[in-house]
Amino acid sequence: MTDFSTPCSTRLPERRRFLHRLSAVAGGVVLGGLAMPAWTAEADIRSASLVLTDDLYVLHADIVAELGSLLGDVLMRGVSLFFVVEFQLTSSRWYWLDEEIANRTLTYRLSYQALTRQYRLSVGALHQNFMTLDEALRTMLRVRNWGVLDRAAVKPGHSYNAAMRFRLDVAELPKPLQVSAFGRPDWNLSSDWLRWTFVPQRDAK
Repeated sequence: MTDFSTPCSTRLPERRRFLHRLSAVAGGVVLGGLAMPAWTAEADIRSASLVLTDDLYVLHADIVAELGSLLGDVLMRGVSLFFVVEFQLTSSRWYWLDEEIANRTLTYRLSYQALTRQYRLSVGALHQNFMTLDEALRTMLRVRNWGVLDRAAVKPGHSYNAAMRFRLDVAELPKPLQVSAFGRPDWNLSSDWLRWTFVPQRDAK
C-alpha cells in the first residue's frame, strides 16, 4: 500500500501546531469547565448475520455511524482514523467459563489525501479512493463477506452466542489526541455490542 507524502517543510509544523492546539482546548474543557458544543459521535449496528459459503461462515452487517464535526475536522487536517469491527463467537458451558470459538477483528484506516482531495479507505494492503466522505463511510459501514469462522469449528444444531461491535480505535491516534479523547463523548465513536443466538443448520439429507 502506498500513501501520498509531501516533502513540503511547512506541513509538518502546521500539523504539530494543530495537534497541540486541539490538545490544549480539550485540556481546558476538562480542567476549566469551558462550555463547548456537544457534537457527540454515534454508532449503531442495525443488522448482522452469519452466512455459510462453502466451508466458511462470512459476516454481513449494516452499521450506522456519524463522525461528528470534531472527528471530521481531525481527518481533514491529515490525521488518519482507525476503525475496528469486532466479532466474537462463544459456546456456553455450565461448569466453566464460556468456550471461545472465534475472535476476529477487521481494521479500517480512513484518511484524507490533500493532494488529490480524496478520501482513502484501507484494509491491510488494499485501499480504495472516494471523492466524498459519505461515500467512504457507506463502504466501510456496509460489511460484506467477511470470513470469520470455519465451518468445521461449529456443530450443526448447537446453539452459540454471537456478538459484534464497531468502534474508533483511540489507541491509534497521535499521543496528544489520545489525551484529548479521554472522557469526551465526541471522541467516543463506539456501538454497543450486538448479541444474537447462532445455530448452524444441519446438512440436508
